[in-house]
Amino acid sequence: MTAAAASDATRRRNRLTLLAILVLFFGSMLVAGVLRFADIHPAATRQKGELLDPYTDLRDAKLHTLDGAAYEWAPIHRTWRIVAAAPATCDDACRRRAHDIGVVWEVLNKDAPRVDILWWCATAAGCGWPQGLPAPSTMRVIAPDAARARLPRVDVPAGVPVYVVDPNGFVVLRYAPDADLAGLRQDLVRLLKLQ
Repeated sequence: MTAAAASDATRRRNRLTLLAILVLFFGSMLVAGVLRFADIHPAATRQKGELLDPYTDLRDAKLHTLDGAAYEWAPIHRTWRIVAAAPATCDDACRRRAHDIGVVWEVLNKDAPRVDILWWCATAAGCGWPQGLPAPSTMRVIAPDAARARLPRVDVPAGVPVYVVDPNGFVVLRYAPDADLAGLRQDLVRLLKLQ
């Protein structure tokens, strides 16, 4: 083999290597772009609840507990909230939902104190955490307020919709009355890690 033939072979190999590197680089960027614009995400990065767009702003809501104490949003404390839109009368489905919320809160373990449970009443008469169920230590029963109507699809015929409110007072996720709250736990764990 002559020196000219050897240098041509080397040049061809180098060109193929460079072409392969370019295809890998730009090909992966092309695939990532297609996945991004097609809104295709890996399952592990998708939220389980319904992501609200736009977020509902509750920062100006002056909430009070049933005993009259003011509930402050206090973003500096970085407290997340699980808001349950309690119906006027709590039936068996409502009791199961309250139980599930309590379980989600307990499973958060060391992060549980960073999550307030707001049981937001539709009416003042007979509203409260269901009797016989242990109430989480961060649970507050919120008195009826006009701001409750701002929650997306809050007054459903049956069941208790659940919402996640960020530390600033924005409602970011909604869980339908029939949704499995295991997804709420997964979403909260992911959100709490962000801080």
